Amino acid sequence: MKKSLLILLLAVVGSFGIASAQTPSVMITDEAGWHKIGERTVDFNKDRDEISVLGSDRFASLKFKVTEATIDLVSLEVMFESGDNQNVMISQSVKSPGESRVIDLKGGAERSIKKIVFVYKTLPNSKDEKASVEIWGLKTNKVK
Repeated sequence: MKKSLLILLLAVVGSFGIASAQTPSVMITDEAGWHKIGERTVDFNKDRDEISVLGSDRFASLKFKVTEATIDLVSLEVMFESGDNQNVMISQSVKSPGESRVIDLKGGAERSIKKIVFVYKTLPNSKDEKASVEIWGLKTNKVK
């Protein structure tokens, strides 16, 4: 009985960890300017992360801010609410603290984003620190 209870407890705790790692980003403002969409701590191996965007999800441009360690930002895929995608090869090392180049979204105006998928890896460093990456979106209040 105790063994079954322990297994059940471990399963519940493990499920909570998985569910919280996939929490979507909820945007609540349409004010013009740069807004933090989401953040991730990245590993030393090449990895892929995705952030779902809910609420006020219209943006004209994106950029990445990096702290703690330098990363290799490989590529980005933006999935729009309209069903089309934008794939961007970035191939840029972003030093800590620093920012990537600004990535304009196709269409020339704000687009509703459903999900952002990015591929990256933390570069080796003397402190073995993992990088912290934030995705920022620019709201211009210009809608197509």
